[in-house]
Amino acid sequence: MWLPPFEHLSRNWRTVTYDHRGTGATVNRAPAITFELLVDDLFRVLDVLEIASCVLAGESSGALVVLEAALRQPHRFEGLVLVGGRASPSNTAGAARFIEGCKADFNATMDAFVDACITEPGGEAEKHWGRQIVKRSNGREAVQLMEAMWSARVEDRLGEIVQPTLLIHGRNDRITPVDMSEAMAARIPNAKLVVFEDAGHVPVITRGPLVAREIEAYFAARR
Repeated sequence: MWLPPFEHLSRNWRTVTYDHRGTGATVNRAPAITFELLVDDLFRVLDVLEIASCVLAGESSGALVVLEAALRQPHRFEGLVLVGGRASPSNTAGAARFIEGCKADFNATMDAFVDACITEPGGEAEKHWGRQIVKRSNGREAVQLMEAMWSARVEDRLGEIVQPTLLIHGRNDRITPVDMSEAMAARIPNAKLVVFEDAGHVPVITRGPLVAREIEAYFAARR
């Protein structure tokens, strides 16, 4: 999902992305996907690649992993980027229906999910790509991933975040309302919120160059 902004950022930055356990090309060999494993995986990637410090970015529920990692080892991160993110678990009635859909008909549920993620007009190519991304997983691991996020407990510790934090959110986000980022920006001490008025839940896909531009401008001002 981060390839569109990385196309631009990689001209001046070293850029690294990976698939969470149980998604994309990453195979889950553990008995179950847990939030603890997801956070540990992040540090494993950094250690194997010998990345001592970096700007850490996460999208949607991936923001929970980013925030937990930043709280555990703040010295490893020079800044944070949260796109369409949340600091509280999504254990809502809507999330419960999503999980039941993944169990009953994973492909149909993913089709509906991608349609809800990409609300921008003329986004059929992005939706096609999005379906290819999410369908590399499966219903069982999608459910485990969702339920793993329910155990995340970072919302009450946002005031302890010490890194400069850029939050980006689409005004038309149907998955994670923009007020989630507004609340985080109000509680994280050194935070800036940028709202894309015409974007949905995945501006990293639909507005890649703009996301890259905001990241570069935000961190250039801090060098």
